[in-house]
Amino acid sequence: MVDAPETEEGWFALHDFRTVDWDAWRDAPERDREAAIEDAAAFQTHREALARSDAGDSAVFSVTGSKADLLFVHFRERLDELDRIQRSFEQTEFAAYTERAHSYVSVSEVSGYVSDEYFTNPEAVDDGLKNYIEGKLTPEIPEDTYVSFYPMSKRRRPGQNWYDLDFEERADLMAGHGDVGREYAGKIKQVIASSVGLDDWEWGVTLFGDDPTDIKDIVYEMRFDDASSKYGEFGDFYVGRRFPPADFDAFLAGEEVPTPDDETAHDHRRGESAHGHDDRSDDADEAGEESLRDELADLDVYAGKPHGEDVYAVGLYSDADLDDLESEVADLAESFDHYDTHVETTVYEPTNEGAAAVVSLWDTQSAADTAAGFLNDLPGITSKVAESEDGWGTMGMFYTVKPEHRDDFVEKFDAVGDALAGIDGHRQTRLLQDTDDENAFFIDSRWDSQDAATDFFRSDAFRDTVQWGRDVLADRPRHVFLA
Repeated sequence: MVDAPETEEGWFALHDFRTVDWDAWRDAPERDREAAIEDAAAFQTHREALARSDAGDSAVFSVTGSKADLLFVHFRERLDELDRIQRSFEQTEFAAYTERAHSYVSVSEVSGYVSDEYFTNPEAVDDGLKNYIEGKLTPEIPEDTYVSFYPMSKRRRPGQNWYDLDFEERADLMAGHGDVGREYAGKIKQVIASSVGLDDWEWGVTLFGDDPTDIKDIVYEMRFDDASSKYGEFGDFYVGRRFPPADFDAFLAGEEVPTPDDETAHDHRRGESAHGHDDRSDDADEAGEESLRDELADLDVYAGKPHGEDVYAVGLYSDADLDDLESEVADLAESFDHYDTHVETTVYEPTNEGAAAVVSLWDTQSAADTAAGFLNDLPGITSKVAESEDGWGTMGMFYTVKPEHRDDFVEKFDAVGDALAGIDGHRQTRLLQDTDDENAFFIDSRWDSQDAATDFFRSDAFRDTVQWGRDVLADRPRHVFLA
């Protein structure tokens, strides 16, 4: 008997596919349809908020094609939770207008193919790989993304029996398979869940991506890999697009989902956007930010859109020992470097007092979101740079100073900080230095409101500071507005 690789299991998964009885829906009284929509939205909102659950994730997708209309995906720690969720849906008013088209039960899994050492000598495995494995076991569903789900098994035929191969040969085949997948890092997030003994096939594969052609391309390329071409068997494929629970009415009305940012027709009854904000105030805020960006551009200061500009940033504070933090971040950054979308991950120490910061930059929002899960596991994490309750502010990056002016820059910042302390609406502005480059700085500035911050950005004092900076900065300063 050949050796079977060891496995470790994480969260259980339920893929629940539903078709809508459109004739019954059209014939139903309007009040019944409204009640069903509210019930469906409430059900999914509670699932995504993890009501009555300690951990997991949930999402709903509009399915394209004739196999189903809706896909509900749920990840939970216990199989019993999935059972309860399935039965809870049947209690909703909306369930009466649907039928289950298909379902799939599985459990997220990593095996010795990923790292045999993880099972035989776990203490020797670097933290970056451990974080990667934990991310596979406790998957999160990306926002605003396409999904493709399919089941698969390994072939068992004379001359093509996967389970007759020795471990080393199977490991080599899986390594080649993984090389193809790594080419899509930052584009595709993959969840592999075992269904051996749980459902009809051996694995359920879920692919998430912002571009459906990336999903097609990764499956296409992997078909040419020996692990698939010789030993892969595949079931039906399902493809869909995620939408928020608030868009159930738009979905059932045949409108675009997720609803475009400027689309509010399906919320006209409430006079609100899908996020519950007054549309006019949202438009005013966006217009104000765009105007401010234009003004800063005139000063040769790049001001990016919320949470991203030409890169996407994740920022976290840590009160861990600085040497320990640097060591952990170095290991994590080494793992991140396997992905083409990784720009850099840096530790910044305060020039005065307070916690250190870890800032990770990526080419795509989805890659930054994925990285955030690993970064949250770093030691001593106390808060995000952009906590929503912290008012409004900017994250200043790429403040690289000419070496001969470094001391002048720090001294000038202290003077500006003293001046800011007397401005109404200012909370705190911190200067932190790259631990690997004493001439590179990161600035976090917090305000009570956007108006308070923009008043300062439009002040003569700020313009004078920018003008002074032209002589001491080696690069163009850049900011990210943080809501």
